[in-house]
Amino acid sequence: MRRRMMLLSLSALVATRARAQSYPTRPVRFLVPFIPGSAPDVIARQIAERLSPALGQPVVVENRPGSGGNIGFTHGARAANDGYTLILGTNSLVINPALYARVEYDPLADFIPVHLPFAMPHLLAVSAEAGPRDLAALVALLKAEPGRHNYASGGNGSGAHLAAELLKSRAGVEAVHVPYRGAPDIINAVLGNQVLFGLPTMSTAMPLVTAGRLRAIAVTSPQRSPALPDVPTLAEHYPDAEVVSWFAVMVPAGTPAPIVARVDAAIRGLFADQAWVARMTADGTIAVNMGHEEFAGYYRGEAAKWAELVRLSGARVE
Repeated sequence: MRRRMMLLSLSALVATRARAQSYPTRPVRFLVPFIPGSAPDVIARQIAERLSPALGQPVVVENRPGSGGNIGFTHGARAANDGYTLILGTNSLVINPALYARVEYDPLADFIPVHLPFAMPHLLAVSAEAGPRDLAALVALLKAEPGRHNYASGGNGSGAHLAAELLKSRAGVEAVHVPYRGAPDIINAVLGNQVLFGLPTMSTAMPLVTAGRLRAIAVTSPQRSPALPDVPTLAEHYPDAEVVSWFAVMVPAGTPAPIVARVDAAIRGLFADQAWVARMTADGTIAVNMGHEEFAGYYRGEAAKWAELVRLSGARVE
């Protein structure tokens, strides 16, 4: 009996390896839990377009938006673990279990992190006409008038909301949270002096910074952005005050390791095209190109960090 079980296990292993070696033999679905035209969708389509020839099969984007990404993430967690469903993972994948009263997936148990190609920092931005000149002036104003000033976010638990709460925690200041629907609304609220500051994603804010209408006084990435080399990072003033919105490729738990390695290598190979990387990063997007093993450790750390930021913010969605 024992020998038979060993033979069956060996046969299953050989079959799995054979499938992985021939993978893929049909189109691959790339599940995006957000609406068409959103930042995650745009990045996913850029990756899919170039991943198709790298894998030798079409990589087809399928949008499954709703509930802050939860509908798509749940669908991805329940997909077959045969390598024919890739999932675009974002910070929401690890934020939502701490933010929502109930989600139907476990971000650590139900997914394998394959590759982290890109990330996007946020800009701490004020009105160029009426806002503080720099971060020190903003913090001084908030300390002098605690609770008097508002800030805009893209909604409870959004990257902009949690980045602002991190700033408040590190700087020891108070400001009133005003949730909006997304980065364009954050910018309009700042320009209209409805709020003192906001933290939109860099790609959304850059055109107005370039036009001189917004003043960028800090960036939330670990290092200064080549797109705005004179703008300091939050971390230069407050250690560990780093927040980036990342865009990663995941697969359902149980996907064979050789398939994970195949997809990881194919995405890594995309970064050999320097012209493409330059186009992708012209708006402040960060080319990370982090492979499976390193990304797995980073992903676990992100899950813990974002859960703590949600706790600090007091945000909750029923």
